[in-house]
Amino acid sequence: MRLTRQRPATAEEAALLDEKIRMTEVTISLVLRIGVTLSALIFILGLVITFIHHPSFASFSGSVSFHSLTSVNSSFPHSFSALESSVAAGRGSGIIVLGTMLLILTPILRVAVAVVSFSLEKDPAMTLVTIFVLLVLILSFILSGA
Repeated sequence: MRLTRQRPATAEEAALLDEKIRMTEVTISLVLRIGVTLSALIFILGLVITFIHHPSFASFSGSVSFHSLTSVNSSFPHSFSALESSVAAGRGSGIIVLGTMLLILTPILRVAVAVVSFSLEKDPAMTLVTIFVLLVLILSFILSGA
């Protein structure tokens, strides 16, 4: 079995293939733009809520430091259950982490869209390579949490 794509036989088939490729590029572009925009908006909302509840965080002097905000004992959620309860309670720190997670997941969703598009284009070689990339991404997240 060869894993190469056959050339289109007619100009009509070539035009159809070009249209599929263009739609794939547009879809991937939309996934990335929406993911980044949505995560930025969520992140900004979390910052606004944080500064409303804790105006002292906005100053560069005082008892609040970067290390106190990011330590394990801080109010930032360090697990999925803590994230869920933090977002449900409307805490800015949880909303900031949610926006950050969405930003991290956006490229993974882009790879998943590429898997679907390559399989719809009937390109088995690129489908297999992209599935492998997606599995490596997912595995890296699972192993980094261990």
